[in-house]
Amino acid sequence: MLLDAINSPRDLKKLDPEYLPRLAGEIRQRIIEVVSKTGGHLASSLGTVELTLALHWCLDVPPDKIVWDVGHQAYTHKILTGRNEKFSSLRQYGGLSGFPSPQESACDPFTTGHSSTAVSLALGLSCGRDLAGSNFKVVAVIGDGSLSGGLCFEGLNNAGHLKKDILIILNTNELSISPNVGALSTYLNKLISLPVYNRFKSSLDRFVESRIPKGSRLVKIANKFEEGLKGLFIPGMLFEELGFRYFGPWDGHDLRTLIPVIKNILTIKGPRVLHIITKKGKGYLPSEEDPVKFHSAAPFDVATGSSLKKEELAETYTQVFREKLLVLAKENLKIVAITAAMPEGTGLDKFHKAYPERFFDVGIAEPHAVCFSSGLAKEGFKPVVAIYSTFLQRAYDSIMECVALQGLGVIFALDRSGIVGGDGPTHQGIFDIAYLKTVPDLVIMAPCDGAELEAMLEFAVSLNRPVAIRYPKATCPAKSLPFSSLRLGKAEVCKEGRDFVIIALGTMVSPAMQALSLLEKEGLSGALVNSRFAQPLDTELFKEIADKHKFIFSAEEGIVDGGFGSALESLLARPVVKIGVPRAFITHGPRETLLEKYGLSAQAIAERIRGEIR
Repeated sequence: MLLDAINSPRDLKKLDPEYLPRLAGEIRQRIIEVVSKTGGHLASSLGTVELTLALHWCLDVPPDKIVWDVGHQAYTHKILTGRNEKFSSLRQYGGLSGFPSPQESACDPFTTGHSSTAVSLALGLSCGRDLAGSNFKVVAVIGDGSLSGGLCFEGLNNAGHLKKDILIILNTNELSISPNVGALSTYLNKLISLPVYNRFKSSLDRFVESRIPKGSRLVKIANKFEEGLKGLFIPGMLFEELGFRYFGPWDGHDLRTLIPVIKNILTIKGPRVLHIITKKGKGYLPSEEDPVKFHSAAPFDVATGSSLKKEELAETYTQVFREKLLVLAKENLKIVAITAAMPEGTGLDKFHKAYPERFFDVGIAEPHAVCFSSGLAKEGFKPVVAIYSTFLQRAYDSIMECVALQGLGVIFALDRSGIVGGDGPTHQGIFDIAYLKTVPDLVIMAPCDGAELEAMLEFAVSLNRPVAIRYPKATCPAKSLPFSSLRLGKAEVCKEGRDFVIIALGTMVSPAMQALSLLEKEGLSGALVNSRFAQPLDTELFKEIADKHKFIFSAEEGIVDGGFGSALESLLARPVVKIGVPRAFITHGPRETLLEKYGLSAQAIAERIRGEIR
């Protein structure tokens, strides 16, 4: 196989260009083979195989740099940059990350995982290069989804103004190409990417500037010459106005055309945009037909595309949220739902079908989603903003200024809170308690099971103040604890005990109860309290409990520094043994493995308690 001889981008350049399509096929098979076992972002990576080959053929990485927006399309990049041998460890604990990682390779300038950052990162690299007097090329690869984020436009606006030498590749997929894309379009794009054309244009610009008076009719005619060409391509108009030279659109799977075009464009100085069109999931029919399913795929059978994931007997928290919101929305016509390009992941897909006029997908624009929800709330509606915990971080200022300061009843449904597993440090939802606790008057709840999530969602709708409900990417434990109706800031005593007390939040209630059972076999009797609320805390109950017990433990699926346990310790003004996640970026791996590693399993909690009180 050709791929066996590729251990670096330099090995790639030893191949005859005629063999590149064959290598692309081998890479696709390698990605499909691995992701079918490990899970991962299949459709996006299959769509960028040829683009990645062309970039590494034309660039010298490193020192040249490629910044992948999000990074979920960079599997080919990993394979070509010396990581093919370890590629089967993708997303596994101790293995390769599912996203670019400088810890893995010097070919990855940044750890990425969130959208719309690539242009700003690449522009910073370009300015740093020029200040240092270095000489390398910088390329940012963005998708059409990136353009729905305001941060991307901020970067584009600044890059066009600074006129730095930077290439932005806009990769759009499944979009129709305008009718004038054909023989004439192809000819003109070839023309404007050739060095001879750009030398002519530069000469024309210099001639116009030095010989023709400003405001002259000839200046306008000269400017119209190129504008006339570019006007044929609607997608390029925006970038041209922002200060970029625009080239495209091109077929992103045609290596014979893509390589010479990229080579030619790289010889041009200043900010440039190359627009290519690819097919998401290309080369694997199930992924081509259902790119949403294979965007972040679970392990699957290659022959059929069917998921190998065992059928879960218990509902997930996301499923419980989805069904309960439908029930509430049927009863309350003021309930509206907002998501930031994640209707399936957050469980709002059914809401969209049932109540399309009350559903809003704002794109990858979390700050806008929050501000937008504030406007809806001001007009008397009850917005439910469903966003992954890690992505809501991007909207912190909007939560503070546009929701809390205004005292508006917006509900934040924080899916994927806590440990999320295979997506790694950019996606772990472990910081939300700590950063949301700083927001005045924000109610923060965490359910211990599905029934409590239903109750919390209903309770949140009844409140006229901002509320956040955090829950994990996991199945709900069976309901085995007593349940009383919710009251604002009130905890629930689940079990009495004499030797110590555990005050647990959300997902930690169930393993804490199991830990008590393990310790009881050793003669240790512990009490358990389900806090329910991370803010406000049950001051009366917690102080009463503190007076009864020498040892107080807190348990939370979030960082302990500034988290729930820290707030409890501050309230009680006495030491609390805080069980939770360290203030660190947590690596990728199976959720169960990471919970055990960071002491959040039943066995680990029991061991921690045993060590503290004996």
